[in-house]
Amino acid sequence: MIGIRAVILDLDGTLLHSNDAHAQAFVEAGREIGLTVDFDAVRRLIGKGGDKLIPEAFGVSSDSEAGKRLEDLKREIFMARFLTQLEPTRGARELLLRLRDEGIQRVLATSSGESSIKPLLRQAGVEDLIEEASTSSDVQASKPDPEIVEAALKKTGVPSPQVVMLGDTPYDVEAATRAGIRIIALRTGGWSDPELNGATAIYDDPADLLDHYESSPLG
Repeated sequence: MIGIRAVILDLDGTLLHSNDAHAQAFVEAGREIGLTVDFDAVRRLIGKGGDKLIPEAFGVSSDSEAGKRLEDLKREIFMARFLTQLEPTRGARELLLRLRDEGIQRVLATSSGESSIKPLLRQAGVEDLIEEASTSSDVQASKPDPEIVEAALKKTGVPSPQVVMLGDTPYDVEAATRAGIRIIALRTGGWSDPELNGATAIYDDPADLLDHYESSPLG
């Protein structure tokens, strides 16, 4: 059996309980510029990048003046009002420590922009445990398009059969599948098991995965 040599990690919802906060920040940003949207409608799109979420939720192009203002304002609101209140997912740091100790690469693949990565990783308590990162700033299209995952895979320098992804949304599952790698899904993002269909395995959170490490795709 081929061993795992690299893990590609999603960030929001996977290592940090931030999905609700991202959605609320979008709602508040929209309200400030006169674009009203339902929280639940936005929440189900968290995991996609702004290039997809903004037109789907707000009906404006992400490249339009309103779309750019919305994304900038959302980022400001999220960082100022929500970031410091967020908690890591249970076992996030412990799982990454186990991966490090096993000699497994840890590469981030996130739809968040490059400017947001360090503060998010710091809040998750894992800033020192990530070796490389691919973000929405590196590619043309965000998840569920596979480009971010493909970019992360390239950075590992490892053949795809020896790589697995860890994510929390159907968009992660689709992106990984389209990139040709297996994915372990976590329930931390608030999605049901049927909605995470296509994942190789599903666990409650990083701690649950760590508890079952030897029998998981990582073992």
